[in-house]
Amino acid sequence: MATPQATIERLPAGPTGRDGERRDIVRAARTVLAREGWRRCTAEATAAEAGVGTNVVARHFPDHEQLLLGVLLDSSASVAACLAAVAESHLAELTDLRADLIALGRAWLAPLEAFREHFAIVRHISAEVTTLPAEAVDKWQATGPRQARRELARRLRQVADRGLLGITDADQAAERFILLVPSSVVQRSFHGALPLGRQEEDALIADGVDDFIRLYGPTASR
Repeated sequence: MATPQATIERLPAGPTGRDGERRDIVRAARTVLAREGWRRCTAEATAAEAGVGTNVVARHFPDHEQLLLGVLLDSSASVAACLAAVAESHLAELTDLRADLIALGRAWLAPLEAFREHFAIVRHISAEVTTLPAEAVDKWQATGPRQARRELARRLRQVADRGLLGITDADQAAERFILLVPSSVVQRSFHGALPLGRQEEDALIADGVDDFIRLYGPTASR
């Protein structure tokens, strides 16, 4: 899995300069991207947020769109790494299938709070997707959602190998778990922008887990 640091290194290289200034520009681009979206996160807006001139931004990042892509990929990789850790910690040992899957579903939602800026970016991207560079959308999906799903699939395959789930296609099972369990909360809350009450979240997660177990319980015939 690509680490956040490795993704940062994919940001376009610029002339040597003060590292702090470069970091400030990346941080400013992330802030503006989360607040305004891709199309409004211009070099001028990034420069104003960073408190520098546009010439300084251009010196470090001559291609501003590649800067935005680098910021997006770094943010996505961070969330994917968090979700991989969630899958590992909750599926390493199962003692009560339903309860443990409910706990996994709830933990899968933790990044909505921990990475609020990232999901603000996701909301903008969802609204702008038809006008964004295809490369940006594809790389975002590969680095973030698809990578998280692959890690979940790997863990579900291990659970199935222990006879605790009736899974033959782990990739499909991971996709369905995400759709049935956390996605209902994610969609209703608009990626965390309008948080649901705990009782409503718990009910949605539990219902989704029950559906998942009906599909992939240990006695399911796949």
